[in-house]
Amino acid sequence: MAGIPFGHVLALSGILVALGVACATARRNLIMILLGVEIMLNGASIAFAAAALRWQQLEGQAFVLFISAIAAAEVSMGLALIVHLYHRTGSLDSEKFNTLK
Repeated sequence: MAGIPFGHVLALSGILVALGVACATARRNLIMILLGVEIMLNGASIAFAAAALRWQQLEGQAFVLFISAIAAAEVSMGLALIVHLYHRTGSLDSEKFNTLK
């Protein structure tokens, strides 16, 4: 079977996770932090799908479905919280939300 080598796919998923970490830690905008987390989840999904194809196991594909469901729930709840915080403070800067009240 000719295809993309497994190491290349793992390298791609590692690059996506690294880019997601860089985006989540370097930015102060809450939407960019949420986007960084989503990129990390996509990198993990690619790694699980590649491993499932490599070893012909369905568990990796099941994990991809669970990750997709969790990502959808995380985006909906995260965006709802971001909209609420924006209406309360008028800003998306994460430095303003450092205390619990």
